[in-house]
Amino acid sequence: MRSLFREYGLPVVLLAASAVTTTANGARFMQNFIEGMPPVVRDSDLWPWGWLATRPDLFVTGWAFSASLLGILLIHEFGHYFACRMHGIDATLPWVLPAPTLSGTAGAIIQIKTRIPSRNALMDVGIYGPLAGYLASAFAVAVGFALSFQAPADAPHAIVRFGGEPLTIRWLHALLVQWDPSIPSFDRIAPHPVLVAGWIGLFITSLNLIPGGQLDGGHILYAISPQLHRVFTIVLPFLLFLAGTLFWVGWILWGLFLLIPAMRHPSVPLDPKMNRGRLVLGVIGILIFALTFTPTPFYENSLMHFFHMDPFNIAPL
Repeated sequence: MRSLFREYGLPVVLLAASAVTTTANGARFMQNFIEGMPPVVRDSDLWPWGWLATRPDLFVTGWAFSASLLGILLIHEFGHYFACRMHGIDATLPWVLPAPTLSGTAGAIIQIKTRIPSRNALMDVGIYGPLAGYLASAFAVAVGFALSFQAPADAPHAIVRFGGEPLTIRWLHALLVQWDPSIPSFDRIAPHPVLVAGWIGLFITSLNLIPGGQLDGGHILYAISPQLHRVFTIVLPFLLFLAGTLFWVGWILWGLFLLIPAMRHPSVPLDPKMNRGRLVLGVIGILIFALTFTPTPFYENSLMHFFHMDPFNIAPL
């Protein structure tokens, strides 16, 4: 018999804890936004609890960021969950993981407990999460742009610089500027916390769509071609190590993550073959990856930067 706490209580407890941690970070983002500053301008912004201890009344101001981000994460994971239910696959409810990160969470997961019966089912399980999460993130970005304003000329520099705006953000910004010319340019914007949540949602979507291992992108690629999945899973860690050296050091951690034996994709029956409709879903997944991926999610955070090296001339700055 299943543990009722593990089945229903644990997801609720984790979600409640994540609501607290993300709201705390959101309160700091909101205060900086009100003052016309970037989301993170001082080291203490990365751990806002000391500041909140002196201003507990401001905790509730973080709800816009928290609700947006947790909504995106839950929509993503319930996309996976309902795909599992549709194919009779046993899976847990989403677990949202609280963590001392920039967002207050380490993301969300579901645990699949039974074998995936076919490549069609695997495609559905792999794509429904990022597709739902992408749409939710894009909506949050659009709302966030509408709520943002132009930062003052003397606004301080951020110590954590969100970077490499993916195509979705650029295209949404260009579209919204046509409708409302008062929306500021990227280099002059004071981003509303909802915009920050939408950006993080797009970033999480791109991470999940990395085509290797048991990531969502790995499921999609395996459904299309198990042989191609095997090749990508071998090559990807080395490409991620290189990307971590040149663009963002976090890619190195993801490369190491893909090397963990538990990330090996379980076998899925090759027959029946995947139908054309699922192949279209696979193409949509690849397009979403292209629309959300950026090699520099954070500026000035490459391994070369930490060693004070120029990645092009390989010489000290």
